[in-house]
Order: sequence, then C-alpha cells, then structure tokens
Amino acid sequence: MSVQDRSPQDPAPAGAQPRSLAEELRARDDASLAALLQARPDLITPVPSDLTQLATRAGTRASVIRALERLDRFALQTAEALAVAPDPAAYDTLLALLAGDEGDPDVTDALPHALATLRGQALVWGADDRLRLVRTARELLAPSPQHPSPTGLGPTVTEATAGMSPGRIQEILATAGLPTTHDAVSAVASLTALFTDRARMRDLLDTAPADSLDVLSRLVWGPPYGQVTADPAPRLRWLLDRGLLLPTAPGTVVLPREVALHLRAGRAHRSVEPSPPAVVPVGTHRPQVVDATAAGQAYTALATVEELLKDWDEGGPAVLRAGGLSVRDLKRTAAALDVTEPIAAFWVELAYAAGLLASDGEADERYAATPAHDEWLELPAAERWTRLATAWLTATRTAGLVGGRDTKDRTLSALGPGLDRSAAPEVRHRVLTLLATLPEGAAPSADSLTARLHWERPPRGTTPQTSTPQTSTPQTSTPQPASPQPASPQPASPQPPADDLRTRLARWTLSEAEMLGITGRGALSTHGRALLGAPPTATTPGAELAAAASRAGRLLAPLLPEPLDHVLLQADLTAVAPGPLERPLADTLGVLADVESKGGATVYRFTPGSVRRALDAGRSASDLHAFLAQHSRTPVPQPLTYLIDDVARRHGHLRIGAASAYVRCDDDALLNEILADKRSQGLRLRRLAPTVLAAQADPATLLDGLRAMGFAPAAESAAGDVLIARAHAHRTPPRTAPEPVPDGPPVPDATLLRAAIRAVRAGDLASTTPRKPAPAPAPTPAPARGGTLPRTTSAETLATMQAAVLTGEPLWIGYVNAEGAASQRVIAPVRVEGGYVTAYDHTADEVRTYPLHRITGVAELADDPA
Repeated sequence: MSVQDRSPQDPAPAGAQPRSLAEELRARDDASLAALLQARPDLITPVPSDLTQLATRAGTRASVIRALERLDRFALQTAEALAVAPDPAAYDTLLALLAGDEGDPDVTDALPHALATLRGQALVWGADDRLRLVRTARELLAPSPQHPSPTGLGPTVTEATAGMSPGRIQEILATAGLPTTHDAVSAVASLTALFTDRARMRDLLDTAPADSLDVLSRLVWGPPYGQVTADPAPRLRWLLDRGLLLPTAPGTVVLPREVALHLRAGRAHRSVEPSPPAVVPVGTHRPQVVDATAAGQAYTALATVEELLKDWDEGGPAVLRAGGLSVRDLKRTAAALDVTEPIAAFWVELAYAAGLLASDGEADERYAATPAHDEWLELPAAERWTRLATAWLTATRTAGLVGGRDTKDRTLSALGPGLDRSAAPEVRHRVLTLLATLPEGAAPSADSLTARLHWERPPRGTTPQTSTPQTSTPQTSTPQPASPQPASPQPASPQPPADDLRTRLARWTLSEAEMLGITGRGALSTHGRALLGAPPTATTPGAELAAAASRAGRLLAPLLPEPLDHVLLQADLTAVAPGPLERPLADTLGVLADVESKGGATVYRFTPGSVRRALDAGRSASDLHAFLAQHSRTPVPQPLTYLIDDVARRHGHLRIGAASAYVRCDDDALLNEILADKRSQGLRLRRLAPTVLAAQADPATLLDGLRAMGFAPAAESAAGDVLIARAHAHRTPPRTAPEPVPDGPPVPDATLLRAAIRAVRAGDLASTTPRKPAPAPAPTPAPARGGTLPRTTSAETLATMQAAVLTGEPLWIGYVNAEGAASQRVIAPVRVEGGYVTAYDHTADEVRTYPLHRITGVAELADDPA
C-alpha cells in the first residue's frame, strides 16, 4: 500500500474498540475534529503535531477544567455520574445513575444529547458498552476526603476497605448475615454484592433501629463523612458492624457509595435537570410601544454621552496615580449629568470603550475627548447609537464593578484597572438572545433569566444538586423520627449563589440595555433584535459586526426625532427647544443661554451672564439679534431684545489689563462709583489717573470681582484690543478604543480549522506510518510506531535519498529545523544536489527543500501497514 492510499483515519476492523482517546480521534472525520477544536479552542494553540499530541493536550488539567466549566448543567451531571460509575461504564449503568430505579422519561430523552456533547468535546470516549471519562476529568470529579464528589457520594466499598484488616472484613460479613470467605478480595466482593442488591438491602435495613436510619439519612446526600468517638453509640455501632458505615481514619467514618445509591433509589444526584428552565415573561407590551420607548432611551443615551464629553471638552478630571477617576470626580460627573454615581460610571466607561475619551498622556495627565469624538459628532444619530451599542456589546470592561474591591482589597475606580471581565460580552449577548426567544413585546423575569443562565453555565463552586449539604457529626446528632424503609428524597430546586459574577452580569445587562435603548420597558426592541447578529466578542470578523450594526441603525433611524432648526422664544426670557436641535444651533444657543431643564423639550434661560458670555466669545449685539430672529418660530420678545442691548452697551465699557491689573474707563463717574462700593475693597483699587484704576489683584480675579458687582467689564490685551474669551477644546492625541480581554484563545475560523486539521492529519500520517529498518552495517530493529527519530550516517542518508529519487518510493525521515525543533516527516524525494534534497512532503502537503545535514536519519516505509 502506498502512502497516498494509507490513511490514519481508516476505520478499525468491525467490532474493534478504540484503546485510547487518540485512537478514537483518529477515527473521526474532519467535521467532528473541527467541532472539537471550535468547542475547545485552547487545543489548537499552538497547532498540535499529530492526533496523539491532540489527545494528550485534551487530557491536561487546565484544558479539562476549562471544558467542564463550559458544559451545561445536565452535561456536567452526566460527567459527574460517569465519575462515580465503574470505569468503563455501560450506557444503561449511566442512565440508571441519572434516572434512578424508577426511571425518568425526560432523562432518557436528554441523555443521548448530553453524551454526544461530552464525546464531541473529547471528555468521554468509547462505545456505549464501554464509556470512559477522560482520566483528568474523573480525578477532578471523583470523590475523596480532600475533594468530595459534586454528587455527594463517598468511595466504593473496595476503596473504603483498602486499609482494613482481613479479620475485620470477615467480622462484617458475619454480622451482615453473609458467609465468610477465604480472602479479603472475595469478602469485599460479597459485601458489595449485598449493598447493590435492592431486595437484600431492603431486608437488611428493615432490621435497623430507627435512630440508625436517621444517621444514614443525614449522610445520604453528602458530605458522606462523619466523626465518631472511640466508643460509638449503639446506633452507630449497629451500622459499623454491618459495614453500612466504614472507618477511613481514626475518628472518621464514611457512607459507602453503594449504600448511598440504594438509599437514593439509584440516583447519583438529588435533583437532575435534563431540560433548561424556561424564561418566564412578566409583562407584555405592544411592539410599537417597546420600539418607541427604546428609541427615546437611545436618544437620551446620545444626549448623555454628548453632555459628558462637552463637560470634559476643555480637559476633564485628573488621572489618579493608580489610574482611573477619583471618587470626588465621579461624584461631580454624576451631579453634572444629574444621575447616580453607578449610572455615571456606566456612561463614562461606555464613552471610553467606544474610543470617545481617553487620557491625554501629558505630564499633568487628564481625561479628555479624543479626535474620534469630533468625527462621531458629525455622524447621523442612528450611526452614533450603533457605535455606542456595539462598543457596549463587545466590551469586557464592566462598569457595575466600580466601587467594589479587587483581590487586594483596593477600590475599583471608573476608567481604572481591574474592571475587565472576559465573560461580560458572552453574557450580554446570551441575555439578549434569550430575550429574543420571548414573544415580541414580552419582558422577562430576572430570576428566571438568571436561572436559565445558571443551567447553561453552572457557576463555579456549585454542584448540580446545589442543596447545601449538612455537616454530619453522628456522635452528637439528635435522633429524629425515621421510617424503617428509606424513602426517596424529593428533588430540591437549585439555588445558585446570588452574588456570582454571571448573575450580576445578567442583571447589569438588563439595566444597561434599557439605558442604551436596546430594550424598551424590559422587552427587546426591533433594532435590538437586529443587533443580535453582532458577535459577542471583538475577535470575530468585523464585517459581521458592521452588518448587524448597520441593520440595527436603519431600523432605529425612523424612530429618532429629526433635528430641529428652530426654538420657541418666550417673554420670560426663556427659549423652548421642542426636540433635538441641529448642531450649529445647539452650540450657539448653549453659549448664549443656560440650560434650565431637560427632557423631551429643553428649556434655555437668557441671563445677563449668558449674554455676556456670548459677547466675550466675539459675537456682537447685532449678530445675536439676527441669530434669534432667524431661528425663532415666535417673535423675539422685547425683554430679550432689551437684555441683549443693555448688556452689549455696558460690555467693554470697562477695560481690564495687566498692571498687575488695571481698570480703565472713559467715564470717570463710573470709576468713582466702583471706588465707593464697599464690595470693591477686597480688590484694593486705587486711582492712577482720572480714567484708570490700579488693582493688586490679578486680571482674572478683578474681572470676576467686577462682574459680581453687576458690571460688564471686558479683558483687553497689552495692545488695548478686546480679548475674545473663546473656549479652546482640549483633545487627546489619536487613541484607539481599549481592546477587550479575551476569555481564553479565540474561536478559530473556518480557514484556520481547515489548515490545522490538514496539518494534524499529515503529522499523524508521518508518526503512525509503518517503516522498514534503516539500512546499516549491522541490522537494527525497525522503529516503533511513533518512536524516536531514525538515526543513519550521512553517507547512508545520501545513498537512500538518491535511490528513492530513481524508484519514486516515499521515505520516512527525522528532521531538526534551525530552531532545534525535531519532527518526523514522510517525503517523496525528487532531486538531491548541492547538499539539499527537494521532495514532496506528505506531512505539509507541499514541495519543500531540506538541508541534508539537518536530516537525522532515513528509513523506507513498510509495504504492509500491519
């Protein structure tokens, strides 16, 4: 058989069982291997050299722990049942451990899928009559005194009696009514047979005292270990004499696994959950109402982020030495946005995740808007929203943690380190996906939603039975009434920890999605459903993310209010904006007037201070009159015209410069009025000339002091020109949005999977193909399958290569690359010259050239793979 005809994944002979996980992987097709590498991407980092290495990596502790953590509750319960079953176990044995003696149709229906999941992830291998859990998983899930089983079961009779004297075992047999044997092995087998025989065990327990049964009931669901004194009470002595409790250490006893399974009616778990709990709706609204509410929230989200960045436009709060915002600055930001501190932290973190703000990196480091913020402001409202929504969906930074403590008991601050949680994108995407399964307009129950998430990914530190086991101390426990026949306990509903991370992430997701306008009144909106096409992490192709965001934006755009080009002026010196304003209008009005209230309509108030601010920015009175007349749908009120003219008439009448500071005015009577005013005493003014006053205060202080007295001074330069106080926006250098912290290796795409599987198959071909002995003066045995690299002299290597070029036969070589990495390859030499061999490499599936001095040895391939 040639190399091209021989395939390592050829099916084994009929009826043959795989002897290892590597053999089972070798029998899988490419689709099955691709599914395995997608489910466990850590196995492909780096790409294994062959299937044996892949199987070895699949059994490492870190990889198995990661795989177990990603199982749903019933698949994990299935793995735990296999951990306490005989190795190997038959399918019927596994089914009995999960369904119990009475059987459970739901378990019977769900078990094939759970077992297929475990097989697909290479946690279980073997045929149905010889199921094997990988050794590492069995060690992680099997019971021991140091690490009790998640099922609450103790060791088997064989394990518990391993250190017991043969005489003591024979005494237990006699007391239990069994015939004695000649050796300990048969004695243990006889005792095990008794405990696994339902009828004989029932007869034995019928003779047990009630308080002894009570002790068993306290241990049956775990933990199975208890403490006893040197002189046990009669109820304990009865159990010890019959092996229903076995000593494991001085003062410690354990309930054998076989006894516990009888008392549990054959079940390994108190509560088995073959099906996920349903997400229960608690309210239903018309889809149009949901979309309108969500669109209103989306508009508010845009306005809030704009207001935040406008507040930090000239430079925001200082960066703490350890990074992040101080508590005081977060409070100030919350007050400016008129929200609570946790909500302010969310908006700050969202703007940071979207790349709209960052630290400026200067010596006096402060937070400020980035250049991307100015580009973002020019986008249509729907596109600005999709930028925020997709940043939130893929971000690993978690604003809900702000104010908490890290592992070193340090306070977690907004924009600071320690806020990344790699599970956040997956949880957010999953929560929205579950919302999409409900009828349109239905809002879910938060408790049912978190219960579903816990079924899909059980929290760490919890067990599938999830009832807190009682610590058993048999020698001190008070006897309780017990039935002579041990009754089957009722399943207990799982109660996952209320403060586990996924629960908190799910609840934060519900509130944050509402604030962002992805949901409305708790129900998923139409544009929110479209956004679900976006991948949960930033590691997936950006085209998919952009396409989903674009669809969501198109659905949201008609629901957002169109920007207005007008306001309504009122006689009480206010202006009402009945909706969002066009940006030039909003910017100018923000300088000319103060925002008095926000909401569906924004109310602006004109004051002498706000008008003076517009004049300081370089506007003239005529400019302000023309601006108001152009953008008001109502006539400009006379009081507003008078206010502008009055402030403009006095604006700049007084001039302030640097003397350290001076005041000059052509009207000496006005200067006399200032000197006579008691409020000017703090400025320490004195007259230098009829039209000039000198001050010991600096120009800024003098300017503020006179304005507080009711005057409208203007600052001037050294040349006597009026200084225009136009705010200068502070921007950071170009910054990129923070990269999400991945939750382990990224899921490989289709191209990488195809290349990796081809490389693994080729490497497996090279390592498993049978080979002839290498030519040598003295005969040497043929290398074993997958053995060490062949060793031949340089002359032998060259002669074998040249002969293979003439015959066209493939060869097996050992090769060491420039980095010192050794590998085995199957090549078909084409040309040998100049110290190099050019050959078709079956391992790499391409033509390559190898230096002869790096080939450690060569061997011909055997004709018969057997």
